[in-house]
Amino acid sequence: MKNQIVTSQKQQDAIEHENKFCAYNYKPLPVVLERGEGVWLWDIDGNKYLDMMSAYSAVSHGHSHPRLVKALTEQAGKLAIPSRAFHNDKLGKFLEKVCNITGFEMALPMNTGAEAVETAIKAARLWGYRVKGIAKDKAEIIVAHGNFHGRTTTIAGLSFDEEYAIFGPFTPGFVPVPFGDAEALEKAITPNTCAFLVEPIQGETGIIVPPAGWLKQVSEICKKNDVLLILDEIQSGLGRTGKMFAYEHEGIRPDGVVLGKALGGGMMAVSCFVSKREILGLFTPGSHGSTFGGNPLSSAIGYEAICVLEEEKLVERSAELGKYFKEQLENIDSPLVKEVRGKGLWIGFEIDSSKASAHEICKMLMKRGVLAKETHETTVRLAPPLIITREEIDWAVEQLQTVLAEVANKAA
Repeated sequence: MKNQIVTSQKQQDAIEHENKFCAYNYKPLPVVLERGEGVWLWDIDGNKYLDMMSAYSAVSHGHSHPRLVKALTEQAGKLAIPSRAFHNDKLGKFLEKVCNITGFEMALPMNTGAEAVETAIKAARLWGYRVKGIAKDKAEIIVAHGNFHGRTTTIAGLSFDEEYAIFGPFTPGFVPVPFGDAEALEKAITPNTCAFLVEPIQGETGIIVPPAGWLKQVSEICKKNDVLLILDEIQSGLGRTGKMFAYEHEGIRPDGVVLGKALGGGMMAVSCFVSKREILGLFTPGSHGSTFGGNPLSSAIGYEAICVLEEEKLVERSAELGKYFKEQLENIDSPLVKEVRGKGLWIGFEIDSSKASAHEICKMLMKRGVLAKETHETTVRLAPPLIITREEIDWAVEQLQTVLAEVANKAA
């Protein structure tokens, strides 16, 4: 049996030092990382781990991809942040690339995913007032229960999660419907509805895949009712599900897409909202902006991140290896496993909470050299960098099988 990794006193001291100064807004596993390369991470004691998180899909290209490191260092040595008060020589090239892969005409660059979602909300409302003719302050956006679009005060409010209730009052104008229920969506639409904002697959809820055909129905309902369909593909996009974008699985075309995470190549925060000219063309100078958004450093990285995805065929790799990974997980015979779901290299491995804790399983995996994290307490999220190999997947499955057997034996 592989010797299990133990959190050393050195790591415990580093964790205590961080906790002394850092607000307790995360519950990380007890490991202190200092280096990453490809699909592997190392802690400050030199222990090696297989990354099954990809920083919530932000590191789809793998850690410290040589081409992305080169793009970062070369651009940082020339010009990083001049602000959008001036033009720069990288932004146009980057946004052209974004528009080419999405098929849209315009993009508005930001930094974090939450900022891009806020941009989409503003764009949808602006379109609702200027084009659809909704009365002032009456625009409504329909969202889905169980969504996760970010944690700003507006976005946290539209999640309708009790966890965030303490931060109210929240921004009005958002109407929730059950995820995967097309009939509920149609019933919720009123003359004041300007958009339906939704994830094609819900990530933070536990990699929840909607019923087949639902997104196609949603697209038809939105078109019929003159409502914008805006998809949050921050986690699901850029190859994570085995297609460049998750909506391609159903052959539809939304009115706008929110991108982030992997767009920054695991180097820095890069995001944008991509849409039609008739929507994004409504913005005027001063109506929206960001000091850092669209800077040449992030533009150079974003451009190269897309090139790497295409040239190294990481989307196709996600489809092939994701299918293989899911099949291997489905073949695990354990009383602790409730369900395996997902698309591409984005898999939710649900644990029967009456028999075991997903958090404890993640801690045990960590001791065996696999870094994963639970989501919604019951599901182990498995989302490795898209460069992972079949052999590395086999090794991860072996560690998971061992952990599940240990937990099951203890419970027996």
